[in-house]
Amino acid sequence: MSSVISADGTAIAYTRIGQGPAVVLVDGAMCFRRMGPAGPLARQLADRFTVWTYDRRGRGESGDTAPYSVEREVEDLDALIKEAGGDVYLYGISSGAVLACDAAARLGGIRKLAVYEPPFIVDGTHEPRPDDYLDRMDAMIAQGRRGDAVATFMRTVGMPAFLVALFRLMPNWPKLKRVAHTLPYDFRVLGDTGAGRPLNAQRWAGAQLPALVMDGGKSPQYMRNAAKALAGALPQAEYRTLPGQTHLLKPEAVAPVLKEWFA
Repeated sequence: MSSVISADGTAIAYTRIGQGPAVVLVDGAMCFRRMGPAGPLARQLADRFTVWTYDRRGRGESGDTAPYSVEREVEDLDALIKEAGGDVYLYGISSGAVLACDAAARLGGIRKLAVYEPPFIVDGTHEPRPDDYLDRMDAMIAQGRRGDAVATFMRTVGMPAFLVALFRLMPNWPKLKRVAHTLPYDFRVLGDTGAGRPLNAQRWAGAQLPALVMDGGKSPQYMRNAAKALAGALPQAEYRTLPGQTHLLKPEAVAPVLKEWFA
């Protein structure tokens, strides 16, 4: 296992494949190197880039130092960018898209940014997340109810109840429960962006670099509106829709776009 030490002493595990300019991939909720889209996408990009995938803190083989803060996750990315030579392209998906935007606003060493479907709620096309959502998620984790936390998250992102019940019987369910304690981390990254209000563009005013914000042509309207809103909030952003894609983005659909954007 390769790892880099973040500013607070936490070991962040990573994998590097390919050859060429460095690209760092930032996962969304519950994903890590052994479970999620980053590994397959890295293999799609490795013919043109050196691709860095990593386990966000608390997941996979990375450490997890309390107390959590979003700033610590940005520092994790800073350490990884420096390990990659201090000159990278950055791609994030879902909550990882938001973390990537925060990093782009605060850190140097990022040439270009690309993100896919930040899970914001910026208008009335989706019910806002309840004000006590994070408190309830924290309580479930504190009480050891990891399965309930995962199920709550799945219902929040729109999965029907019968599918959630089926997921509890699948082989990946224990893996999901092992990273359930990081769900509150993701919602702290999201902050107040689920309240059904316009985004605060000042949050990313420091991201003075070319950015590409993408959504899927078959994704829910609220997610597409969120992507458009983020494109409007970033100082130098382009907006693009990937036809036929949903929030479960296929690596083979986004890889050619990233190759073009990062060329």
